[in-house]
Amino acid sequence: MPEITTSTGSAVFYRKMGTGPAMVLLHGFPESGLLWRYVWDALSESFTLIIPDFPGSGNSPLINSVSLNEMAGQIKSILDAEEVNKAVIAGHSMGGYVALAFADQFPEHVAGLSLVHSTPAADDDEKKVNRTKAIEIVNRGGRDTFLKQMIPNLFAEDFKREAPLMVKEQLDNALNMPAESITNFYTAMMQRPERIDVLHEPPFAVQWIIGTDDTLIPWGKVVQFLHRADINFISVYEGCGHMAMIEAPDKLASDLKIFTRYCYS
Repeated sequence: MPEITTSTGSAVFYRKMGTGPAMVLLHGFPESGLLWRYVWDALSESFTLIIPDFPGSGNSPLINSVSLNEMAGQIKSILDAEEVNKAVIAGHSMGGYVALAFADQFPEHVAGLSLVHSTPAADDDEKKVNRTKAIEIVNRGGRDTFLKQMIPNLFAEDFKREAPLMVKEQLDNALNMPAESITNFYTAMMQRPERIDVLHEPPFAVQWIIGTDDTLIPWGKVVQFLHRADINFISVYEGCGHMAMIEAPDKLASDLKIFTRYCYS
């Protein structure tokens, strides 16, 4: 995999595959770029995919603490290295927060913004309290316990019953993440600002992927933002939790293709 060295001192590894217009796939927490493995073959038939591992995940080490704004700057560095002027930026959950930060800082380089189970809202007080408690648990040596409780909650109940091995696979991948990476990501998410203004008359279309059974970012907390942009692609996945790329990969790949083709048309 190619890599870049960033101003934070971290080497950021990324996958590059396919041909055609550029699409960047940003993973959520506690995952790596491997999160997109069930959709990248279908997408790479039509697009050039750039799939980074954020510092502290996958093959990218965490050298210093990294904010979401700095992660967005790292994505810009990758695009510069690949001589890509514009790309569709698709972000899952935390990756959506980075995608919004990228769109805030570099709107002229965004061909389209896809928010996959994500939100422009900042953490509310309750969410910050819960993240702080999780950080304390991890710092006391409870990393595995925290992840074993968290990962199953990412999926819809029916999916957990029907595909327990896929849930276990996701947990096994998450257990490779060092404790310091978990605390850095949670701190970065707590400190992120609201980015609703990014959606006010943006020079790009916005896509929303929403799961009806998503308990982390419920439909009711996203619907208020769906009218903000001038052009919105809205897909509601019945019976899907927080992980459409695993729970409904064919549908997600199809929706991402339709949206990206529109953005480049």
